[in-house]
Amino acid sequence: MGHAAYGPAVAATVDLLVLAELNPDVLVAPGSADLRFGQVEQLVDRAMITLGSSGAITACAAAAQGLSVAVCAVVGDDPVGDLTTGLLRGQGVDVSAVVRRAGWQTGLSVVLTREDGDRAILTYSGTMAELSAADIAPSLLIGARHVHASSYFLQRGLQSDLPGLFAEARAAGATTSLDTGWAPRGEWADVRPALDGVDYLLPNAAECVHLAAALEPAAGHRSADESSVHRAAVALRRIGPTVAVKLGSDGALAAVRDGWVRARGRAVRPVDTTGAGDCFNAGFIAGILDGEAAADAVRRAVACGELAVTGWGGTGRLATRDEALHGAARVEAVEHDDTPPPAAAS
Repeated sequence: MGHAAYGPAVAATVDLLVLAELNPDVLVAPGSADLRFGQVEQLVDRAMITLGSSGAITACAAAAQGLSVAVCAVVGDDPVGDLTTGLLRGQGVDVSAVVRRAGWQTGLSVVLTREDGDRAILTYSGTMAELSAADIAPSLLIGARHVHASSYFLQRGLQSDLPGLFAEARAAGATTSLDTGWAPRGEWADVRPALDGVDYLLPNAAECVHLAAALEPAAGHRSADESSVHRAAVALRRIGPTVAVKLGSDGALAAVRDGWVRARGRAVRPVDTTGAGDCFNAGFIAGILDGEAAADAVRRAVACGELAVTGWGGTGRLATRDEALHGAARVEAVEHDDTPPPAAAS
């Protein structure tokens, strides 16, 4: 169920180009502490600074599977920008297209993680909204086999340019994908113009339902139970892209051209869920670039997400190619024809 090229292919310079927002994460595990204000000092179980941002983690996870990966993004001309690009470079990602913008601060996220895997994320956007088409070299864009954009709603400077960038990449023979992330202002419908150029949409369950409610309101998606997510994914598929939805520990589902695929997750004790969805993205993209059918790419994506939660931080445990393929072989996936998903229980 792969995609054919959309135009005359050019010689690829990289397997994957990620149009990204960049920031480090300050990870804090407060354990059972009841976080309080009032200048009360509290001790926590664990804390560290690591590479954050959906685009950066996706890039590193893809590089760990042997893909050649470049990131195009904007950071500030500050120590946080130095740290972020250095961490990316250390994971084998090409950062030569990362723009340093004088007078700006690089973004930063503080991630509070709980023992049950849930998280609260506090983000200062900094330069995240600064990337635009003017910062992206045309030769890099048309020389990639696949172009992925991350955190659409945080990358406000990229939004109006993204449809044209995707069209240019596809005309050169690339496939494209988008992970919108969360819409902090509830502006879900704003993504609609970009979807015309997206081959693969990669939301989580809650994002999928919100996107469908905004873009296909007649479909009536209101909750994130599995049957509603099925219907939301199918509705989004009618717009154009294959939709691969992350279901956390339950695995994933994908609405594809001729039906849908359900991949079952396996029981894994999570250490930290930060970046699991981004590792899912990388596994899916690597599968597509290997020529895999959507069902096999979803298996690989689930395997990468499962391994990711066994490490601390978004890049704490990245699957190698062999690990991703071995894990995918153990993920159960069932392909369904174009019949509607089962109705929700009343």
